[in-house]
Amino acid sequence: MADGIDFENSYVFRPAHTLTTKTGEWRIPPGLRKTLPFYLHKPWARLGKPILLFEYMAQNCGPISHYMLFGNHVVFLNDPAAIREVLVNQANKFVRERTITRLKILLGEGLLTSDDPIHKRSRRIVAPAFHRQRIHDYADEMVRSTQLWRDRWHNGDVVDMNAEMMTLSLDIVARTLFATEVDDDIRQINEHSNRIMAIYNYLVSFPNAEAFLKYKIPVPGLRRFAKSRAKLDEVVNRIIRERKAANAADPEHADRHDLLSMLLASRDEDGSALSDEQLRDEVLTIFLAGYETTANALSWTWYLLSTHPEQQQAMYAEIREVLGDRTATLDDYANLKYTQMVFAEAMRLYPPAWAMGRKSIEPIEVGSYRLPPGTHFFLSAYVLHRDARFYPDPLKFDPLRHTEEEKAKRDKFEFFPFGGGPRQCIGEGFAWLEGVLLLANISQKWRMEWIAGQPVDVEEKITLRPKYPLRMTLHAR
Repeated sequence: MADGIDFENSYVFRPAHTLTTKTGEWRIPPGLRKTLPFYLHKPWARLGKPILLFEYMAQNCGPISHYMLFGNHVVFLNDPAAIREVLVNQANKFVRERTITRLKILLGEGLLTSDDPIHKRSRRIVAPAFHRQRIHDYADEMVRSTQLWRDRWHNGDVVDMNAEMMTLSLDIVARTLFATEVDDDIRQINEHSNRIMAIYNYLVSFPNAEAFLKYKIPVPGLRRFAKSRAKLDEVVNRIIRERKAANAADPEHADRHDLLSMLLASRDEDGSALSDEQLRDEVLTIFLAGYETTANALSWTWYLLSTHPEQQQAMYAEIREVLGDRTATLDDYANLKYTQMVFAEAMRLYPPAWAMGRKSIEPIEVGSYRLPPGTHFFLSAYVLHRDARFYPDPLKFDPLRHTEEEKAKRDKFEFFPFGGGPRQCIGEGFAWLEGVLLLANISQKWRMEWIAGQPVDVEEKITLRPKYPLRMTLHAR
């Protein structure tokens, strides 16, 4: 029984079966018999909560499960071997799924939304900006921003930690991406990006949104999106234009050791530079991905630490032992092992990139099943990371799950907060370094105390945001 339904004997469940069509014979995984009936039952009474659907299918239909949505085959994968097939072994048989490609109306053909061959070209051009040495160069800016931020707090302050981490991460991305402090332009990018993210689910589900936008048909949500997109274009293009002018006037100082400098100087294999449109797409993509994901990961980390004082004290003890009274820098990263484990465990429970999707362009064999071209495949780090098959007592916050010994026992796709394969997050090294240095330098001066009684829930947008403010009291060390 599940949610009052005799699942195995009801019309909701459908066992694995063979389907013969004009295009071939397909072996379909077990899953939900129809689209509409499951919306009548819990947990789908609350629309807009795809995590509930994925959890339900993983628990009741097995590690590879199936349902139909608007005439399309949809497969949910909750098995490391199956996930490896989609992200790595058969990656060339897939393109981006609709929930991401719809973002092209905002991000264009940037690194997040494009498919090959554009994606390969973009990654080749952007990759040097995330080379280990270049990331190490960013460390000083991360530390400087964190010091300034932690010094503006006062003992006894009550803060929304998610809002604080968003603003701090925004400052770090501004310094490393644009070699500037947060000014009105950066604030406008943040403001209008947040407005767009607020209606993201609406954008994904709206049919033919591109046509409505092209012909300026007055639909309220799309009008708000169009205004914010136009403002983002104006600000980003002005930043690029002004930097180009400054470089032309003073070419000897064109390299400011920031991401924008590298993008402007980059050349493809044929010697061509990025066009203004390509620059806009990549700058906006990396800007949004660079601060949103890390800020959410840090927000959930502070929430877990503030509600688990024993682990918070253990992390602080390591920080005191490694650093004493000095500030954590790049050279300290490798020695802050427990702090790294805390950050990893937070991303296990609350992975910022909580789900991802692919659409097959060829027949796909995964496990014992064979699916036709056009099948939508979804996988969720959030659901798999909380599966008791891989993590005993899965909801327990236990950083020691991430010791070197424990990691050696683990399949790569039992813990994949940054994805995997040719589309693995290019900013993974940046995020790890930023997360650990921020945790160490802030914890050196402040202890967070959770204010009891607050509602806590996730909000499934592109990233896994806290739905409500994460209010904490700051206590000086």
